Order: sequence, then structure tokens, then C-alpha cells
Amino acid sequence: MIRTVLADTGPLYAAVDPDDQYHDRAQEQMTNLADAGVSVVIVYPILSEAYSLILYRLGFPSASAWLDDVRAGSAWMNPSPQDYRDATVVVGRYQDQTITLFDATLATVALRLSLPVWTYDHHFDTMRVPVWR
Repeated sequence: MIRTVLADTGPLYAAVDPDDQYHDRAQEQMTNLADAGVSVVIVYPILSEAYSLILYRLGFPSASAWLDDVRAGSAWMNPSPQDYRDATVVVGRYQDQTITLFDATLATVALRLSLPVWTYDHHFDTMRVPVWR
């Protein structure tokens, strides 16, 4: 039974933006995760990416409220220096894809910790990372 998932930016952003195509899905999945007692962990690069998207697309009040919500409802962790180095190798391995360093870092952490990623991004399948669905 899964006890922890690592969150990607997609569902974190979608949960906040009612105009996002995945908004309802993200809201439902957040409820499902909570009901199942699954902890959501956000690595700092994803926290920064999601906050920035919310700030620039939805404004400071939304970004500030989101930050309060994730502070209360999730754990945060910093990737290791080796995770960052390994992520640079991952992006080089998939030159035909548009894999960001954010996603490669998250993938590296997920593989190291054997945790699934809560994402809507097909690149995690490409990188052979377990995805929570």
C-alpha cells in the first residue's frame, strides 16, 4: 500500500486554477489521497516551480494562500546534491524530449526513494518512474 507520493507541479497547479483542464481531477485526487492516508511530499524545486506558476498566472493572493495550504498539508524535502547531478544526466539521456530539470530532479528523487510521482506529465513514463494514478 502506498503511504507517500511525490507531487509534480501539474496537479499542484491544477488544484488551484479552476480554469485548468485538470482542475476537477486534481481536486478529486487530493481528496482521494487524504482519505487513503497518503502523505504528499513536495521537493523544493517543484515547490518553487508551482509557486512561481501560481504567482505569475493567478496573482499574489492565490500564490500566498496556496503556500499556506501546502505548508499545512504536505511535507517538503530537499533533493541531495547527487540528485541534482544525476538529474543533469537524465535530461541529457532524453535529448529528443522536453524534460525539464525540475522533472528530472523529481524523477531522480522518486527513483532513489522508490516512491511514485503524482503527475499528469507523460515524461515520467518515458523516464520509467512509477506514477501514482
